[in-house]
Amino acid sequence: MLTGRHLIEPRDFSVAEMEELFVLAERIEAEGKSWKDACRGSVLATLFFEPSTRTRLSFEAAMLRLGGSCLGFAEPGSSSAAKGESLADTVRTVGCYADAIVMRNPKEGAALLASRFSGVPVVNAGDGGHHHPTQTLTDLLTIRRLRGSLENLTVGFCGDLKFGRTVHSLAKGLSRYNGNKFIFVSPKELGVPEYITRGVLAKEGVEYQETDRLEKVIGDLDILYMTRVQKERFFNEEDYVRLKDSYILDAEKLTRAKPDLAVLHPLPRVNEISMEVDADPRAAYFKQAKYGMYARMALLASILGVA
Repeated sequence: MLTGRHLIEPRDFSVAEMEELFVLAERIEAEGKSWKDACRGSVLATLFFEPSTRTRLSFEAAMLRLGGSCLGFAEPGSSSAAKGESLADTVRTVGCYADAIVMRNPKEGAALLASRFSGVPVVNAGDGGHHHPTQTLTDLLTIRRLRGSLENLTVGFCGDLKFGRTVHSLAKGLSRYNGNKFIFVSPKELGVPEYITRGVLAKEGVEYQETDRLEKVIGDLDILYMTRVQKERFFNEEDYVRLKDSYILDAEKLTRAKPDLAVLHPLPRVNEISMEVDADPRAAYFKQAKYGMYARMALLASILGVA
């Protein structure tokens, strides 16, 4: 059903199609080695014009565990982009060698542009501060596994909500499910953009509120999605230094939270989650990283037509 499809932003797939991916991911997790030859003979290209650990390696691990192969680059200096080659020519060329392309680029809209020139499916692995749809698949699968449902949840997003593409994508993803409420916790300078609050949530009647105090709302949350303050998104280093430690989750703050709260983080963290939180059973961010591999295995199997 998803054979040959691009994934550029979180709503490119219907809710029903997302549900099928989650069921497939759970099957792959449970059945393990029976999928080891599913993509044998297929090649995945990973084009990362921006640094990544989890996303790039989880895609490569996903393809390798499905029996396929990988090629690509981890930074633009090792590609012909350093010589001035256009993105269009890069994806046209790489499409001659690979059956699918996963791309991260610091420019908003780069993945959409690539999809218009590519002869093979393009998966957006992050385009600037815009979207990160496979992280959204990861996050939704994680919440589904931990909570048993993606509906009727109070979800808190904390930290850098202005530049955090994972926040923008997940808010768009979760807003499609009934009864969800959002609480955005950030300094005023790093508040969630209006294209999410007004353009998506208010337009669709999704309840949300904004605050600058995590302690004030943590007891209401079913999910707490922490994010780092991203130095690479700032034009002014003084603003970064002033705001980077604004919100730090520690054991004391968690005493006010529900016993079944799930703490998520797309990683990498800097110091926005204290190391002492790792021992708390509500800390789910490393589980989240593992679910990301299964989500991407299901996605690759689907767009390559083997599932």
